[in-house]
Amino acid sequence: MQGNDSKKEILDRLKSSLRNRGDKTMGINQPPETDSGEFLDPLEDSPEFVFARNLVQVNGKFSFCENKQELISALSTLYLEQKWDEVYAPEKEIRLYLDMAGIPNQHDPEKINTIQAGFTGCEYLVARTGSILVSSAQTHSRRVIAHSPQHIVIAKTSQIVNEMKQGLEGIRRKYGRVPGMITAITGPSRTADIEKTLVLGAHGPEELYVFLVNDN
Repeated sequence: MQGNDSKKEILDRLKSSLRNRGDKTMGINQPPETDSGEFLDPLEDSPEFVFARNLVQVNGKFSFCENKQELISALSTLYLEQKWDEVYAPEKEIRLYLDMAGIPNQHDPEKINTIQAGFTGCEYLVARTGSILVSSAQTHSRRVIAHSPQHIVIAKTSQIVNEMKQGLEGIRRKYGRVPGMITAITGPSRTADIEKTLVLGAHGPEELYVFLVNDN
């Protein structure tokens, strides 16, 4: 992304893409088949746009912020809409953002079972599938995901990779070894009953938000 038009470009193209689809079918975009079966076709658009489109297709919610000031404003707006009493944020950097946005927050693990919303960072965002990679190396992130009715992820454009493999390799390089657990989150928690009726939030967050901050 370049220049001040990056936010408008991504959001306008995202809206246009969804409007042109015309249907509400949700699901993960599968990698395209190729003759060799070993290589994926290049992304058809910028990684930021492809991630945002694929996230929305699986019921995730996306917001692009040109800088940290826009992030603070967007978080404050979400807080006023949701009217949370208090949220949980295990990572220090994210708590600083919440403090600046005027959002009451805490990080006491003993209170994690009663939280209304959980804020975390991530390891990487995978454009191809619209997935969010988190690991056990992050502070209590897995517990936040399991217990939060609403999961809000704050990520940076430098954390976007095209493919899952790149994200996994990046995590290994970051820590010098593979964390005990790596989780790929693709949309809110969802399951289906015997009648194949889709239910959101049965085993995790009912709503998933990603705030993507431009750090280029």
